[in-house]
Amino acid sequence: MPDKVVANMGKNRLEAFSDGVVAIIITIMVLELKVPHGDSLGVLAPLTPVFMSYVLSFIYVGIYWNNHHHMLHACTRVTGGILWANLHLLFWLSLFPFVTAWMGENHFAAAPSALYGGVLLAAAIAYWILQQTIIAAQGAASPLKAAIGTDWKGKLSPAFYALGILSTFFLPWVAQALYVAVALIWLVPDRRIEVSLPQDRA
Repeated sequence: MPDKVVANMGKNRLEAFSDGVVAIIITIMVLELKVPHGDSLGVLAPLTPVFMSYVLSFIYVGIYWNNHHHMLHACTRVTGGILWANLHLLFWLSLFPFVTAWMGENHFAAAPSALYGGVLLAAAIAYWILQQTIIAAQGAASPLKAAIGTDWKGKLSPAFYALGILSTFFLPWVAQALYVAVALIWLVPDRRIEVSLPQDRA
């Protein structure tokens, strides 16, 4: 019992810190939506690319927060490796406000869109590393490994991001379509972990 209590304390602290960082990320992103001068609806038109970038990034941050929450439910203990892997993920997520603002301000131009896709790709890899670190800490009978199964969405997403990065320099609209497609794939909360865990833990 004492070991379980210590593990829960470590996990709760990790989750609380991660939630705080995510909340700050969203706050910074919304602050990038500058109030236009004027009182007509027409003054909002130039802000459309910025707003669309914000909506896409807000959805992505929400997806990561949702799935991160479910993944930590399957985490039985927190190791040093898990702490660093989690910080690695938060580092890439913390870059969302910058790449979101740059892409929106430049109307989805090639270089900003490519960098946006690069951050999405890096965040996906960081999430996978965190997932694998938790699985490694749990051993052969890892409940998380059993829960995620083949993880086809996790494998498909990086391929879409990489293709989107390449597309930015030839067909920019394809890149944005791929970024949106991945968001739509993950938009429905991934309940594999929740379903597979016993009710007292899920």
